[in-house]
Amino acid sequence: MRSVLAVDPGVKKCGLLIADLDLGLVIDGRVVGKNSVLNLITVWKENALFEDILLGNGTSSKYWAKVLREFGSLELVEERGTTLLARRRYWELWPPGKLFAWLPRSLFIPPQHLDAVAALVLLENHLGKKLSWPVKPNFRIVT
Repeated sequence: MRSVLAVDPGVKKCGLLIADLDLGLVIDGRVVGKNSVLNLITVWKENALFEDILLGNGTSSKYWAKVLREFGSLELVEERGTTLLARRRYWELWPPGKLFAWLPRSLFIPPQHLDAVAALVLLENHLGKKLSWPVKPNFRIVT
């Protein structure tokens, strides 16, 4: 299994995503408060859930790059526009019910924080292909 940790960095919270690149599958994705990021990444690393780290080069990326280097090889990737792309990608992964299917997706606001989906977009843009995310997660912020 070739796996990667994708991080959408932020000042107060981060989107974290683990993906199996061989299967093209998201293993886990969460929105995590700044004070809990290292705890979760440590657990994931101890369980060998990722080898490499992909970090968005936007908000607070310099801080996170220093902190995350101890967990594996780190690559900075372009983050511009991922928040808007994450909204679109959310509806591709989990379309609204049939009652609303006829409305343009641009009218819908996802009901959750999208930082983990933004991390997915970072990874997909880097790979040049889309991954599947079979189980819809709960994107409440883990503090």
